[in-house]
Order: sequence, then structure tokens, then C-alpha cells
Amino acid sequence: MLAELSAVIITRNAAATLARTLDALEAVGEVIVYDNGSTDETLDIARHYANVSLHQGEFLGFGSTKRHAVLLARYDWILSLDADEAPTVQWLESLADWLPGADLEQVVEVHRENQLLGKPVHHSGWGDDWLIRVFHRSRHNFNDAVVHESVMVNRTTQTVRLEGCLEHLAITDLGQFLDKINRYSTLRAQSDKLRVYPVAFILLKAMFAFWRAYLLQRGFLDGWRGLIIAVANANGVFWKYMKRRVRDL
Repeated sequence: MLAELSAVIITRNAAATLARTLDALEAVGEVIVYDNGSTDETLDIARHYANVSLHQGEFLGFGSTKRHAVLLARYDWILSLDADEAPTVQWLESLADWLPGADLEQVVEVHRENQLLGKPVHHSGWGDDWLIRVFHRSRHNFNDAVVHESVMVNRTTQTVRLEGCLEHLAITDLGQFLDKINRYSTLRAQSDKLRVYPVAFILLKAMFAFWRAYLLQRGFLDGWRGLIIAVANANGVFWKYMKRRVRDL
């Protein structure tokens, strides 16, 4: 039973993947699309779907923006998705069977299959990716993290896993890595909680990020995809700390 479920998606220039996501959600009672500044066809795509409620506003950081979008939903059971994710039919069927008897303290943790240029990545820190994506908003919601937000849980929260997964088109063009590294590192560098390190230590942290993804997380088993991920991770760490350091000069 998905008729009393609200899917919530925040968007910005998501035209390349949004239609695929919304096609997968046609059985869902309501889809909140909260856009924060798209300049491509994202808004036009969203308007084509009868169950979409389109809103526009500013970006407050990923956690705070998603919290705000959740408040706009009609229904209390929330399915949170990114604009480049699509649930499989099997997972939606499992969710429809689970919802009628669900306890408000329960949340659904779903396996996300991360794809890079059309192929799933099984290692490099991308393989064992389980995320809480369904919750009752009277009991749970997102934290206020600027980047890498998550749903907050407590001692009484019960986690449920269902059959199926989210298919995540994480990277469809290598240029997306550069855009994400720049955007995410800027957001994280703005936080006063991020420590300022000497340049030599920043280099060491970046090098460790590479070897962690490529060796410790067995990225080499993903071939050239694993190498790209390891290099991107190292760049993300380097620019995050360098931007934070330069900010205080």
C-alpha cells in the first residue's frame, strides 16, 4: 500500500536522471520535489507527473534542506530519495506489503547499488551501502549535517530490511566527479567544526584516502572504476582541508 506514502526528493539540475526516478514512483501517493535553483529542464520534467508536488526554495545544506522538504509532505510515512536513485519493482512491492503493519518506531534500511558509468561498483567503499530511507516523520527525520546527512535514530528504533534495492546512477559522466568534489569540499570547508591542518598533514590524509579506497576497500577489484573512485576520494579530502585552511589566512 503506497497510496499514503510521500516520497521526498531535493533537486538541482537533475534533468538527466529525474524522469527515471519519477517513473519508478508512479504508484506512490505523493512525490515532493523540492528544487533549489535548477537552470535545466528539471522543473518541466517534474510538472509532467500527476503525483508530484513541486516546491522551490533555497539550499540550506543537505540535512536541513531534506528536513524542510519532509515537512512539506502530505503523508507521515516518508520515502527519501535522491534524484539519481530509482527503487526496483521488487523493493516497492516489499515496501507495499510491509507498510500496513509497520510500527512508528520502525525504519527501512535499503541497499543502494551504486553505478559508475553504467556498471555497479562492488568495492571501493561503494559496495556494502545500506541507508535508512523510509521513516515516520513523527519519530524520525534527518540530522542537520551540511554534507553526508543521515536519518537520526534512537534506542527504540527498529531497523527493517526488505527485498530489492535502490539503483543509484552515481556517476554518468566523469565530469560529475569534479563538480561534486568542488561543491562538497566547499560546503564542508565552511564548517567551523572542520579542523585546520598543516599542508604536509593534508597531503598525508589525501594519500590515505586513496589507499583506503584502492587497497583496504579493495577498489583494485573494480578495475579502472576503482582507481577513479580512489583518486576522487583523495581529491575530495585534499580540497576540503585546503579550502578550510585558506579560509583562515
